[in-house]
Amino acid sequence: MFKDTEDQIAIRNAVRTLLKQFPDEYWMEKDSKEEFPKEFYSAFAEAGFLGASIPEEFNGTGLPLADVAAILQEISESGAGMAGASAVHMSMFGIQPIIKHADSRLRDEILPRIIDGSLQICFGVTEPDAGTDTTRITTFARRDGDDYIVRGNKIWISKALDADECLLLVRTVKIENVARPTDGMSLILVPMKAAGIAVSPIPMLGRRSIAACEVVFDDVRVPANRIVGEEGKGFRYLLESLNAERILVAAEAVGLGRAALAKAVRYANERQVFGRLIGQNQGVQFPLADSYARLEAADLAARKAAWLYDAGEPCGAEANTAKYLASEAAFEAADRAMQTLGGFGYANEYHVERYFREARLWRVAPVAQNLILSFIAERVLGLPRSF
Repeated sequence: MFKDTEDQIAIRNAVRTLLKQFPDEYWMEKDSKEEFPKEFYSAFAEAGFLGASIPEEFNGTGLPLADVAAILQEISESGAGMAGASAVHMSMFGIQPIIKHADSRLRDEILPRIIDGSLQICFGVTEPDAGTDTTRITTFARRDGDDYIVRGNKIWISKALDADECLLLVRTVKIENVARPTDGMSLILVPMKAAGIAVSPIPMLGRRSIAACEVVFDDVRVPANRIVGEEGKGFRYLLESLNAERILVAAEAVGLGRAALAKAVRYANERQVFGRLIGQNQGVQFPLADSYARLEAADLAARKAAWLYDAGEPCGAEANTAKYLASEAAFEAADRAMQTLGGFGYANEYHVERYFREARLWRVAPVAQNLILSFIAERVLGLPRSF
């Protein structure tokens, strides 16, 4: 786990070769136009990478999580950053509930089209009034004969503008009628073109090419056979993927942090002020060297967590630690890169400002840093629950 396997080296080289078609300028244009990177998504699908985590029995590659993390890290480190990783993240690993729990009919319908890139999917969990307390969601699916009728409101749904399907977490039993708050939730696959769905993009700071949206479901009729797994077990299925998500996010954050650091180092080795390279000044050297060390530490934490996950071992503490460290290290590296470039760091043409805007999001999503600290305090250190 301390170095790449031969397979991972080959995977990284293949991804790097593919990403050469999509330089910084491509991602800057997509960001400024707030336009989904369709060309990248199509090329990525054509290369077979979208099936990385899908088992071979469904014509996927069936790679372990560590290999999927290597793919996403290379995307981010290329300069594609969070935009590039987010474009494919859901299709590569967010579909695990479908792989593990959907019936064969639904898997046969969805998985081949995800692999070839003809179907995009989003995940609908967060709600305006529930936030991180997922048990308090109120979007409800009422059974009506052979259908469910879905009514509710979701927010911060990435790719909702471009997705064909939404893997939607709903309540099928109201919270006041269940024994535990985590009971009575289900996952339903909802076609995004169904009548009664309204999608509104949210203007935001970074990752503008991948829209995050508010989605309203106004009595949307969905066939009951599009439920994923058993009714009432949706929250349990969601929990199964949380550790993996944190590990993949950590890998992506390290990648973007390294991209920012590389820009800063290159600039420091070229820029002369007062007759000397600014990279000679320890005031420039030390922050960059510190960021290198912090990114390496975060990468090692993520590798350990992925190794435990692939071995079937408990990895909650390791996955959360990796996400925490990587999110902090990535943002700090981007901030220091901006400081190294000075005024040019603030200019679009050097791309560091885009890295900075994107790196900030990982400290908030997919889980806020303080909630990770609460998890570690309670579950690892044995301190009293704080909320």
